[in-house]
Amino acid sequence: MWLLPVFSSVARNALRVFYRFSSAGGRVPREGPVLLVANHPNSLLDPGMVVAVARRPVRFMAKAPLFTDPLVGWLVRGAGAVPVYRKQDDPAAMGQNDDTFLAVWDALAGGDAVGIFPEGISHDAPALAPLKTGAARIALGAALRTGGAFPVVPVGLSFRHKGTFRSEALAVVGEPVAWDDLAHAGPEDREAVPELTRRIEAALRAVTLNLERWEDAPLVEMAEAVYAAELPVSPNPADRVARLRQATEGLARLRAEERAEWNAVAREVAAHGRLLKVLGLRPRELKAAPRTLGAAVWTARNLLFFALAAPVASLGVALYWVPYRLTGVLEAKGKHSPDVRATFKLLVGGALSIAWTLVLIGAAAALGGWIGALSAAVALPLIGVTTLHVVEHWRRAVADARYFLLRTRRRETLDALRQRQRALAERLHALWKEVRV
Repeated sequence: MWLLPVFSSVARNALRVFYRFSSAGGRVPREGPVLLVANHPNSLLDPGMVVAVARRPVRFMAKAPLFTDPLVGWLVRGAGAVPVYRKQDDPAAMGQNDDTFLAVWDALAGGDAVGIFPEGISHDAPALAPLKTGAARIALGAALRTGGAFPVVPVGLSFRHKGTFRSEALAVVGEPVAWDDLAHAGPEDREAVPELTRRIEAALRAVTLNLERWEDAPLVEMAEAVYAAELPVSPNPADRVARLRQATEGLARLRAEERAEWNAVAREVAAHGRLLKVLGLRPRELKAAPRTLGAAVWTARNLLFFALAAPVASLGVALYWVPYRLTGVLEAKGKHSPDVRATFKLLVGGALSIAWTLVLIGAAAALGGWIGALSAAVALPLIGVTTLHVVEHWRRAVADARYFLLRTRRRETLDALRQRQRALAERLHALWKEVRV
């Protein structure tokens, strides 16, 4: 428990370094008991995302083997996690789960926030795994101690490329599950437990993307991107997830009905995506129409930015190339499954970066005494953060410049492609409208 506030702060900051993280949706209550239920696609980084949106310390349910793991055991124990004994880990230890439930009920009765991943496993499947009944039993048991229902809040976790450093990550906080009518039933009620589990699953599905197969992901994402680029939509990330979910559900329904028009549109969406990839463009960039004056202002602003920041970023790349590269080499040799790849990179990469920073501070101390060490301790983190910002700004600038050059050389081609994209968006709109009816 002594590490719980520290863990919450470190988890939030580490997550924002590894990913370009954003959150959307509702708010988690800042006080009082709350049970946070989330999907589990990314191993030990998922608790960090839940903590980031909770904005308060959260105690998690964690599988028992993690408590004795030499790499993360100290962290799991210090963060106040509660062990869960699973049959696949040790069938003989299953009886200890009675104590687990008592500990979690006490925590909720004391006003704590508790996090749980009701799928029971971290996985790389394209959709939610069947939910275990543990979350429902925890809520129903705690309700007898709190005097009634308390917030059970779904948190949907989504990743663009979850194993990639500085990729996009999104946490969507959904509406609390309605379960006042079940709060009196107790954790052993044979009707209330499956019913509450069903409601929790429905709430999670409302904030997550559930594909029939991973091969559908590029098609669904491109269809949504075309739609959002050409038609008026909300820029809220939670609404984007909702559109992706609607597209996925529509695809499943049309596929089940063997609708020929969807096959035709799907082929056009895929072909449009391949062409944009060749051109190095995204649908919203194709939609844009840069002007000469705007390009001149953009050029002047970026030249000034890079003139000031590029030397610092170059220094940062040189200083931290060793731990960055070593992390990639170790991860590749480990051949980790997709759902633990990011966890390995963050833990090992973070440890290597901290150790390397200490080496650099030591070198500065040898050259300049305590003043050199103090200067390095202050400057190195700033250089690292600046480097990340400049590298990402550079990537955006290159994409913008590529489009402007394409626009000047192939205006007619891009205009025709843009008209095709608009027509495709309108066909998608009509098709999705028909599916929702």
